[in-house]
Amino acid sequence: MTDNAKKEIAALRAELDELKAKVSPPKDFVPMSDAEWIDRMHQMRERRMAHASNFHPDDLRAMEAACPTAAVKDIVAHGHVPSPAGLASGGPVRTGDGPAPSATPGWSEPRPLTNPPGTNWVDAIAIADDVRQRSKDKP
Repeated sequence: MTDNAKKEIAALRAELDELKAKVSPPKDFVPMSDAEWIDRMHQMRERRMAHASNFHPDDLRAMEAACPTAAVKDIVAHGHVPSPAGLASGGPVRTGDGPAPSATPGWSEPRPLTNPPGTNWVDAIAIADDVRQRSKDKP
C-alpha cells in the first residue's frame, strides 16, 4: 500500500469513528422496559382524554334542553323512541316485539347485481385512450 492510501484509510476511519460517536446512544442510556413504555403511553392517552369531556356548564344546560334526561333514560331503557311522524300516520307502529307485519309495502323483486349504468362509456374511453397511446409509441 502506498503512503497516500494509508493516509486516506486513516482519515476515513477517523470520520467513521466520529459518525459512530454521533449515532451511538449516550453512555448513561438505559432502554425502557415494556411496562414503562406501556405506562408512558397510558399516561399520554389519559392526558389527551382529560380534554375530551370538559364541558362548560352552559354547554351542559344546552344539551339538557335539547334532549332531557328523561328522554335519554327512555332511549336506554327501550332502545328506541317512536317518532311523532310514525304515530300521526295511523300506520302500524313497530315496537320490536313479535313478528314483522305481513303486508310489506314497497317490496319489489330483487334485481341481479350488475355494473352501475354508464360504466360501458368509461370502458370505451379507456380502450380508446389505450389505442391512442399505443399508436404514439410506434414510429
